[in-house]
Amino acid sequence: MTLEGYSIAVEPYYQPVGDEIAIFTAAYAERLPVMLKGPTGCGKTRFVEHMAWRLKKPLITIAAHEDMTAADLAGRYLLEPNGTVWHDGPLTVAVRNGAICYLDEIVEARQDTTVVIHPLTDARRILPLEKHNELVAAHPDFQLTISYNPGYQSAVKDLKESTKQRFIAIDFDYPPPATEAAIVIRESGVDNDMANVLVAIAERSRNLQGHGLDEGASTRMLIHAGRMVRAGLPLATAVQSSIVLPITDNPDIREALGEAIEACLP
Repeated sequence: MTLEGYSIAVEPYYQPVGDEIAIFTAAYAERLPVMLKGPTGCGKTRFVEHMAWRLKKPLITIAAHEDMTAADLAGRYLLEPNGTVWHDGPLTVAVRNGAICYLDEIVEARQDTTVVIHPLTDARRILPLEKHNELVAAHPDFQLTISYNPGYQSAVKDLKESTKQRFIAIDFDYPPPATEAAIVIRESGVDNDMANVLVAIAERSRNLQGHGLDEGASTRMLIHAGRMVRAGLPLATAVQSSIVLPITDNPDIREALGEAIEACLP
């Protein structure tokens, strides 16, 4: 199987805010697995796409979910007209062919599923396919990256320490205001004044984190709001539909958030 469809030909826009590019580059050079930790919509996925482009490596992204099984990652036998045939899962495809495999929001998967990655994250660099009676040695270019949001973790839904300690970790957060405004301008097409208003709204919403909100408005939400404004919606309507309504269903929190946002509107 070729990985032609997984290559990233055009540079994904990413604005660095620290030494994350240097850390990932060094980790890849040593083929060390990387864990990205940060809130929703702060740029973790875009960063991985950018790094795959920068390193000129194919990228296979897997969105983890609670129904994901080990077979969804590794592969399974499927019934075909000529009998049962083994089909590699996306993780196995990456391991065999030397892609970067990105497991997004890994804690959404069951813990008995995530342990399948353990032999890939130490000196063995192998993937056991028990149902296929095969040990797949990782291609020299293979690298594993995972991400999760520590703000949503609980005792039930968290990574085991035995998993966390296998990874190089990079912390992500929302960018500084000037950087975030530049990202909003670039990604949504609004002007500088509008971008600064949206960033101010985000900062107000993030001040409510821990006071009724699990998280404030993400950079992704600001980009959505900017694009709605560019499509012709009034700013207040765009903010309501892109930030307030998605972020909470609590009427009191919506009112408090609305008041905080109103102070930012021109």
